Amino acid sequence: MSFRQGTNTIARLLLCIFVAVIIGTSSFVKAQDIATGSATATILAVLAVSATHDLVFGDVLQGVPKTADKTLVADAGVFQITGAGGKEISMHFQLPDYLWNSTNEDRLVIAFSGTDADIDTTAAGTPAVHGAGAIVDQDPHNLTDTSIGATDNILQIFLGGTVYPTVDQRADAYAADIILTVAYTGN
Repeated sequence: MSFRQGTNTIARLLLCIFVAVIIGTSSFVKAQDIATGSATATILAVLAVSATHDLVFGDVLQGVPKTADKTLVADAGVFQITGAGGKEISMHFQLPDYLWNSTNEDRLVIAFSGTDADIDTTAAGTPAVHGAGAIVDQDPHNLTDTSIGATDNILQIFLGGTVYPTVDQRADAYAADIILTVAYTGN
């Protein structure tokens, strides 16, 4: 056997060993597996907020405080929120400290007590008749996170307050904005 023939034999042997190693290790690759999952999301109904009734104090006498009762239909400020039923929302009022007259030259003090708001999740519809889901005597400065009613996808807030005119309060119509901001909490 010549040197060249011996080298070819060794080369063939090494090639066979190399091929056997590759085939043998490919069985490890066969032990692997993959899986495919999915990403899902459900977008909730858009929150809609409306002021369905203004907070009304009516005729006010100079020097005599007057309260607008949250449970009287003619007086209460009513805000209605619709969205995904059963989902919790946070609510925040921006309440005025004053009502301003038509020329913005005089102001009338307004105040809200820690019990001047009621929250109703039953769509009862009027401040005089809160439904079974009513959360009464809420602080309008710090409203409780509450779930929107699951039956009608609605929540209502009834707001009262008190104005304090001075003894020489200018005769005029007074007004101010009450702003309600709502957002889903994720709960």
